[in-house]
Amino acid sequence: MADYRNEPIVIIGLGRFGTALAMELDRHGTEVLCIDHRPKVVNSLAGQLSHVVTADSTDIEALRQLDVPEFQRAVVAIGTDLQASILTTSILVELEIADIWAKAVSQQHSNILARVGAHHVVAPEHDMGERVAHLLSGRMLDYIEVDANYAMVKTKPPRDIVSIPLRESRVRSRYGVTIVAVKSEPTTPGREHAFTHTTPDTVLRYGDIILVVGTVRNLERFAAAD
Repeated sequence: MADYRNEPIVIIGLGRFGTALAMELDRHGTEVLCIDHRPKVVNSLAGQLSHVVTADSTDIEALRQLDVPEFQRAVVAIGTDLQASILTTSILVELEIADIWAKAVSQQHSNILARVGAHHVVAPEHDMGERVAHLLSGRMLDYIEVDANYAMVKTKPPRDIVSIPLRESRVRSRYGVTIVAVKSEPTTPGREHAFTHTTPDTVLRYGDIILVVGTVRNLERFAAAD
């Protein structure tokens, strides 16, 4: 499998998502070519991003003139103009871009992007809404879905597994989840501890923060325990 981690990236569409993505990549030293069809948007970002140009991404010749076919990775961050999003993605496929990411604003939009050839489809609004829903519904401090119906959560241990070694808590058999790391409550004010891997001998205490992995349903049940 090809490794594109150090390859430059072209980002098409400079709304909030595309701009934030471009700035973060640029901050980490990744070469980024940013394209948007709105001159006003491009001008406003010209001093913040190294390579930002005005062009119509639905025009294959315009993308060729910008050497887009030379890129291995591309992100279609167009959100509201679904036609432009889909057409741009299909053009990138035609240009044989090896790794195409595309933003979707609905399930139907996501399905179409996948059909026309996007290798990865992301739905930031949906994903963020789902994440916040989990955080609001229980004791989870953070929630990251890593695969379909499988996630990692940051939470505090329920009472029934505190003060005993993990091997005696039977967390896996009772809840179907695995506690993979723990961050102990600091004993010195202002001094934060780092996460460390758990072992069967780890003893959790009140105030500890733990990282737990498992299916979404089992994690919700575990986080609701007291």
